Amino acid sequence: MDGAFAMFGIMGLLFTFFWLIFFAAIIGCFVFWILMIVDVAKREFPKQDDKTVWILIVALTGVIGAIIYYFVIKRKH
Repeated sequence: MDGAFAMFGIMGLLFTFFWLIFFAAIIGCFVFWILMIVDVAKREFPKQDDKTVWILIVALTGVIGAIIYYFVIKRKH
C-alpha cells in the first residue's frame, strides 16, 4: 500500500514540475515577443513602411513573427 502512495507522490511531483516548466516557457515567449515589438518600434529602418510592416508582422503573428524578426533583422545588426 505504501508503494502506491509513493508512486502517486512521484507522479504528482512530476506533474507539478511539468506545469512549472510549461508556464515558465510561456512567460519566456511572451517576454521575448514584447522585447521584439519594442526593438521594432525603436529601430531605424531605411523606409518608414518597413517599420510598420514589421510591427504588424510581430504583433499579429506572435512569437513566430518575433522569431522571424529576430533572425531576419536583429541578428544582422
